[in-house]
Amino acid sequence: MATLYGVGVGPGDPLLITLKACQLIANTQVVSYLANDKGESQAAFIAREAFAQVSHKQLHLPIPMPMSTDRTLANKAYDQGAQEIAEQLKSGEDVVFLCEGDPLFFGSFSYLLERLQGLYQIQVVPGVSSVHAAAAALQLPLTLQRESFAVISGRHSDQQIRRALVEHDSLVIMKAGLARERILALLAETGRSQQANYLEYISRDNQLINTDVSSLTLEAGPYFSLFVVTKKRQQVSQSA
Repeated sequence: MATLYGVGVGPGDPLLITLKACQLIANTQVVSYLANDKGESQAAFIAREAFAQVSHKQLHLPIPMPMSTDRTLANKAYDQGAQEIAEQLKSGEDVVFLCEGDPLFFGSFSYLLERLQGLYQIQVVPGVSSVHAAAAALQLPLTLQRESFAVISGRHSDQQIRRALVEHDSLVIMKAGLARERILALLAETGRSQQANYLEYISRDNQLINTDVSSLTLEAGPYFSLFVVTKKRQQVSQSA
């Protein structure tokens, strides 16, 4: 039976793709991914070095995804994409779907999984998430010992973000671009601005790290951006 592979390609650095993901991309006949209206795909670009190892004719199935907050349009795109992938699976071809970061962590593959799970054989290959890549770039532990840790989205309400900032020692706020001004205000309100770091395009050539969020302009940032907020820790001795 043909298999659909949800493959994480990591946050941007092509060298962060796992060996398993690289082998699947190089050896599978059909590869699918989200693309914009120009046919460009972030996930496919990240996987460029894996594609360079392909030695056979490979079919690509880009899924055009409208850049819109209208979920109706997105759902139609996923419906169409799932149908095209299903046709390949029915014909006996394995399909690899590329997903930035990890497939099941704010991943686009989740929406295909919802449509195809139970109908076809599916495997998921995890990838390095932007959360862990951000911690590595900052050289900052996300959580230690009894510290609490949460991940939320900039799409949450002010009340939800405020509560998370108050209740948790460490916090990552994903999808922060459009909500950047609002998040900065909430960080100041809860007294956590000095504990916050802001990152864009993690592990890519245009990566930006800002450890002084008070210097950020009060305007929207890019889609690929997040905040990492951690409590100030006292140095732990080696004998602890």
